[in-house]
Amino acid sequence: MNNNLYENVLNLLKNLIKTPSVSKFEDKTADIIQSFLDEHNIISKRYMNNIWAFNKNYDDNKKTILLISHHDTVPPSSNYSINPFFPLEKDGKIFGLGSNDAGGCLVSLLYVFIYFYNHDNLNYNLLFVAASEEEISGNNGIKTIYSKFFNKNNINLAIVGEPTNMEMNIGEKGLLVLDIYFKGKSSHVALPYEGENAIYKSLKAIQWIKKYKFRKKSEFLGDTTMNVTQIEGGIKHNIIPDICKIVVDIRVNEHYNNLDLVQIIKKNINFGEVVPRSTNLNSKLIDLNNEFVKIGLNMNLKTCFSATVSDRLLIPVNSIKMGPGKSERSHVSDEYVYVHEIQKAILIYSDILKKILLI
Repeated sequence: MNNNLYENVLNLLKNLIKTPSVSKFEDKTADIIQSFLDEHNIISKRYMNNIWAFNKNYDDNKKTILLISHHDTVPPSSNYSINPFFPLEKDGKIFGLGSNDAGGCLVSLLYVFIYFYNHDNLNYNLLFVAASEEEISGNNGIKTIYSKFFNKNNINLAIVGEPTNMEMNIGEKGLLVLDIYFKGKSSHVALPYEGENAIYKSLKAIQWIKKYKFRKKSEFLGDTTMNVTQIEGGIKHNIIPDICKIVVDIRVNEHYNNLDLVQIIKKNINFGEVVPRSTNLNSKLIDLNNEFVKIGLNMNLKTCFSATVSDRLLIPVNSIKMGPGKSERSHVSDEYVYVHEIQKAILIYSDILKKILLI
C-alpha cells in the first residue's frame, strides 16, 4: 500500500465529512473531490455535482470498468451525540455524517483508481465517478450522466461502492413507490350521507395490499413485498374528506418488472388513481460466472443480497455492490467507519482488479 496516498484519501474523507452535502446540495464536496484529483495530476470532468475521470492511457478499443460511489448524504439525525460534521477519529473509527455511507467506499475506490491511473496496457479502461443525488435516486446523478456521457464508452462492469462489509452483493431488490389517490365527496360531518368519505374508500385498498401475496418467489432476493407507509386525508374534523392519498413501498425481486406490477395493482385497485413515482428501479442480479465474482469467490469473499436501493439500479450494465462499512450504520446517529475497514477494502479491491487489469 502506498502510505502517502493512503493518508491523502483518509484526509479527503475527513474533509468530506466536514462539508455538508445533503442530496442536491453537494457542490462543495464536488469542489473538494475535483481539487483532490487536480492535486494528483488527474484530469477530471464535471456535470452539475458529479465528478468523473478516466485512466490516463484510455483506449477506445477496450472495454471499461466503472468504479462509482456517491458523495451526497441524508440530513443528519437529530439524535447525534457528537457534531455530525466533525470527523472525530477515536478507537480506530472515523465518526461523522457520510463516513460509512458512503465516504469510506468513495475514498477506497478513489485510492484504487489513482493506483492504476498511470499504468500502461491495462486490459480494461477505468472510469471513476463520484456521483450526486444517490440518496434520493435523483435525476441529476448517475441516471443522467450515464446516458449523457458514458453510453459510448463500452462499460461492461460497474463496481458500486456501498457499505457491505466487503461482501460481494450480487443481487439487489428493485424499488417501486406508488401514490394512490381516492376521491370522494365532501359534506358537513353532521350530514355524512350527503358526502362520500375518501378515507373509507382507501381502507379497501389498504386491506387488499396487506393481504396480497406475490406468487413468484426468489431463492436469491426473497419475496416481493408491498407495504402502505403513509396516509394523508382530511383538512378539518367536521368535514367529510373528499380526497385521500396513500403511499405504497414495494421491494421487487427479479421475477417482476416494475411496469408489470403497476398494471397488477391498477387492476385490483381500480377505484383509485395509481401513480408510480418511477418505474426504472428494477432489480439487479449478476451472474456468478462473472470474472469479478469468480475471482472474489476464489479469494473466499462472502456473497450477499440486498433489499436496500443504490445507484446500481440506475446503471444498465453488469454490476456488483461492495464496500467497507456496514449498512446498519447508515442513516443513523453517530455514524462511523473503521479505519481498518478502509485498509481492507483497498487491499481487496486492488487484489481483484490486479487479476483483471494486469494479467
